[in-house]
Amino acid sequence: MNEVPRSAGRSLFGEDPEGYDRGRPDYPAWVFDSLQSSGALFDGAVTLEIGPGTGLATRHLIDRGSNPITLVEPDKRLAAYLRRLIESVPPDTASNLKTCSFEDADLRSAQLDLIVAATAFQWVEPTEGLHKVRQILKPGGTLALFWNLFQDVDKPDPFHEATRSLLAPLASSPSGAPHSMPYALDRQNRENDAARAGLALHSYQESRWTYELSAEDIACLYGNFSQIQRLAASERSDLLEALVNIARTQFDGRVQRNMTTCLYQFRPGDSA
Repeated sequence: MNEVPRSAGRSLFGEDPEGYDRGRPDYPAWVFDSLQSSGALFDGAVTLEIGPGTGLATRHLIDRGSNPITLVEPDKRLAAYLRRLIESVPPDTASNLKTCSFEDADLRSAQLDLIVAATAFQWVEPTEGLHKVRQILKPGGTLALFWNLFQDVDKPDPFHEATRSLLAPLASSPSGAPHSMPYALDRQNRENDAARAGLALHSYQESRWTYELSAEDIACLYGNFSQIQRLAASERSDLLEALVNIARTQFDGRVQRNMTTCLYQFRPGDSA
């Protein structure tokens, strides 16, 4: 099966920033509660976010104390959208936006309390990326990797089954191929990758929940999936129309997707 290359993640998601922002579900509050209770996120936490996209997690980080915050976003169109967010934050929040990949970002002088990647780290080359994280984290600092996954490995997903024949021919993303363990939930490999860079798991948490979408939401959400973004415009439009039609005719215009949110917290030289 074809795979979407990691490098493609630098330019796939910026065609419709408003739609991308509108279609994605927010992160549960417990993620940020947990970062605060573990001491990773606090007032004045020197923070870096990798691949913030439209700032879905960024808003929460700023609200919970990240200051200063550096955002590393490789897509220029998403970076332009982020600038609007930056302009709206409290005036005492220091922010810095770098329009490049994390691998290419000049962060040699950084001494960070917290590095965050929200549904983004699968687009970073893990060996290079995690060694760079280790170099720029302060002693006792935290790498927080978290994801919203449109999947619960223990529950059937009727909409996914109803649309399988439409989506099966598409390339798989680094998030995981169909019928394989999702990248984010492959705990052993995520821990092994981190350990090779001198980072150890401090904690792991997950929750499972349901996200309800209208037929219009389906078009907005799926239109920003990496496998679909890569299609030619006409092919993408036809596929989205077919997905919306299934949502309307087979699900009465209301689709429920099973979700898993997971959070890893890694620290240099720490132990689980």
